[in-house]
Amino acid sequence: MAHRLRRPGDLGRLPGVSPAAAAVLRVYPFAVTPYYLSLADWSDPADPIRRQALPDPREIAVRHPGSNPDPLAEAEHMPVPGLIHRYPDRVLVLAAATCGVLCRHCNRKRFWRGGGRHLRGARLERMAAYVAAHPEVREVILSGGDPLTLSDARLEAYLSRFRAIRHVEVLRVGTRAPVVLPMRITGALCRLLARHRPLWLNTHFNHPRELTAEAARACDRLSRAGIAVSNQTVLLRGVNDRLEVLRALFHGLQRMMVRPYYLFHCDAAAGTDHFRTSVRQGLAIMEGLWGRSGGLTLPAYVVDLPGGGGKAAAGPVHLVGFEGGEAVFRT
Repeated sequence: MAHRLRRPGDLGRLPGVSPAAAAVLRVYPFAVTPYYLSLADWSDPADPIRRQALPDPREIAVRHPGSNPDPLAEAEHMPVPGLIHRYPDRVLVLAAATCGVLCRHCNRKRFWRGGGRHLRGARLERMAAYVAAHPEVREVILSGGDPLTLSDARLEAYLSRFRAIRHVEVLRVGTRAPVVLPMRITGALCRLLARHRPLWLNTHFNHPRELTAEAARACDRLSRAGIAVSNQTVLLRGVNDRLEVLRALFHGLQRMMVRPYYLFHCDAAAGTDHFRTSVRQGLAIMEGLWGRSGGLTLPAYVVDLPGGGGKAAAGPVHLVGFEGGEAVFRT
């Protein structure tokens, strides 16, 4: 983390980066770990690692109708600072303001320039008090930023405080550390997480190039500690919007004992429009996977509806209808 590249001068030293990319930093900063940059192919301007990690002039030049700094209306569902309550039975806690890599497709890019200003006043006890007062909440999800950028001691404080609430049944941690900072997954961290089971860890692999030996070892440590690991991929134009790429990714995740959980359609967040595909293209990819890959390699393709509408399943659907009391399916 201390050696992340995050200054304009760092960007200027990278080969093949357009000078126009520097203008992006006035709107959206950048930060990337040396480990993640080591995965890039610097001879390929369309390299999927570079596209996810390095500023692109299209972030400020391309704007589709409907794009929004807060596409999921998280601010409208934040009853106390740092806690989002959008679904009845679970809450999301913005536990950290920092990430190992500022992913260019992030739907919380609106927070980057503030450097954590959105978390000021977001005190743990205030969030815990809210959860304690809402017995319908059975699951608490730590997100951010990346909660694994917290120290072990601070992470322990969050987990133990929410675990102490009687009606909280399950904890979840959302992190990209296994992808961009796999050395963070230490034995001590795994033992810490294991003390708070049932605990699920959702990570975020987007491309087969990210399935390195280091990432595999990190996920193996988590699995051996009894932590269930699943993955949320975002469908990204020019990164993974091809059937063969996603098939290789999902099959590779299965080999690493990581369950593909969601394939998210890219949210309509301002600054990410150049990454968005059509829903039709996403459906075509899922159709290509269905029946040709085992069920454990098939995530649910979902669209997180704008305005806080929640997740909508996007298919594919093979049930055509009912005729004479019998179900009719297409093949």
